[in-house]
Amino acid sequence: MAKEGKRIRGAREGIDRTKLYPLADAVSLVKSRANAKFDETVEIAMNLGVDPRHADQMVRGVCNLPNGSGRTVRVAVFARGAKADEARAAGADIVGAEDLLETIQGGTIEFDRCIATPDLMPLVGRLGKVLGPRGLMPNPRVGTVTMDVAGAVKAAKGGAVEFRVEKAGIVHGGIGKASFDEGKLVENIRAFADAVQKAKPTGAKGTYIQRIAISSSMGPGVKVDPATVMGQA
Repeated sequence: MAKEGKRIRGAREGIDRTKLYPLADAVSLVKSRANAKFDETVEIAMNLGVDPRHADQMVRGVCNLPNGSGRTVRVAVFARGAKADEARAAGADIVGAEDLLETIQGGTIEFDRCIATPDLMPLVGRLGKVLGPRGLMPNPRVGTVTMDVAGAVKAAKGGAVEFRVEKAGIVHGGIGKASFDEGKLVENIRAFADAVQKAKPTGAKGTYIQRIAISSSMGPGVKVDPATVMGQA
């Protein structure tokens, strides 16, 4: 087994790995231990009482973080004519149709979010095997297949975070940067948890949100008392 480095051991000092911390305390602990040479992303992981193998227990959605994500998001839009012009005016990084299709098929994917107008989905559908595994396939459930391309581009640029439950029943996402003040991180975490709560599937049984933990990119995880998150979401 690999030995833990001095930095990791130091970061874990003072954290009780069995304790459920109130949200504000957990955020403070995470921020104080984010000491990498870059602005670390603060991440949340939520264990849900679902089995994603069943269609009626799939959890997927999008959350518009009130204080943004702190990330620079590159957005590609499949659109033609006036909608293409709207996308460019809203700040889309790449806009196209058949030409964008050829670029992606050629192996060039220089974007983090993909949006499409409904009429171009038959075209975009050819890229399912390329965009799907990367989580980039446009989907109406998360607002990336829409005629309001300007709104979708602005949301993506402004801090919209998509989430999707993994096989083990875990949802995770980046909810800000360690440089954010504690109040803004708390607001973002509650907004993300609220979005996950609202995405509760019809087939979920028992306790839906079971465990919550937060961490920075290079820091240790801190367990959070769900009651202090969901009680004010």
